[in-house]
Amino acid sequence: MIKETMQARVLLIDDQPMVLEKLRLVLEAHSDIELRVESRAEVAVEAALEFRPTVILQDLIMPGIDGYALLALYRAAEELANVPVVILSASDDAVAKERCFLLGANDYLVKLPETIELVARIRYHSASCLARAERDEAFRLLTASQADLAAANALLSRLNGIDELTGVGNRRSFDAAMAAEWSRGLRHSKPLSLVICDIDHFKHYNDHFGHVAGDYCIKGIAAVLADQLRRPSDKLARYGGEEFAIVLPDTDLPGALLVAEGCRARVESLAIDESTGLRGPVTMSFGVASLVPSRGASIQGMVEAADAALFDAKRGGRNTVRHASRLAGG
Repeated sequence: MIKETMQARVLLIDDQPMVLEKLRLVLEAHSDIELRVESRAEVAVEAALEFRPTVILQDLIMPGIDGYALLALYRAAEELANVPVVILSASDDAVAKERCFLLGANDYLVKLPETIELVARIRYHSASCLARAERDEAFRLLTASQADLAAANALLSRLNGIDELTGVGNRRSFDAAMAAEWSRGLRHSKPLSLVICDIDHFKHYNDHFGHVAGDYCIKGIAAVLADQLRRPSDKLARYGGEEFAIVLPDTDLPGALLVAEGCRARVESLAIDESTGLRGPVTMSFGVASLVPSRGASIQGMVEAADAALFDAKRGGRNTVRHASRLAGG
């Protein structure tokens, strides 16, 4: 059966007691994370099969069985083949990272990472794991009896709104969220804000470091942006390529600018944070549009206004926030 909650189940494996204790204290402080700790790599696979984690967080260099061998063992076990594995290593060596990713690692962090970044990545990978499990369950239901077909189709419809690379909403879910929030704002005369943001010089980043690093960068940025949104009603979606959109219902222009600036500053801080695993500096530009939906305005007009503000931010030097100065219905 599909889980009712989105609680992350983290299996932490590290042979260093001080590291284990620090990470345990950090992760147990979050009510949505269930943690199991093991100090011996030899029991890791058995523990994973018993605990059924949504994320495995493990050291790379350990006595007996090292992290490389464990990765191969996880991927050889059918029950663990798709469980996200996040490597924690004291080394920032590019060759070690490449080897880990080739063996099936999903992420690589230099320990000890910042708490906010570690928790954001755990939540992201856990959500992706649960989403995959739900998709597998949905396809299983499609082969069941005709009576179950309607429920399976409903489930697939919901999951089709997930971007496979990042685990956040895709363009389809963005369109649905904008339509729903526009209608709600129109009925209740409530403000609606839209933020469209784009990774600066991403083509250069991709060309210089390669597409694997580029995908890793996009996934990391998605996790950071998602962590900046504090309300369940706020919706983040991958708008296309390296571009993201944030729908902020019941939010006026000052509130939207505050959210956008918080996202911009957090992304900028990643560029100087060696624990992120980014291959180079990364910044983002943001365009903001805000209005109270009316009959004289349109979703398309709002999107175009936010996109124009984003273009203005790019033209103004990037790594900045700009807002639409004129917007019909605002």
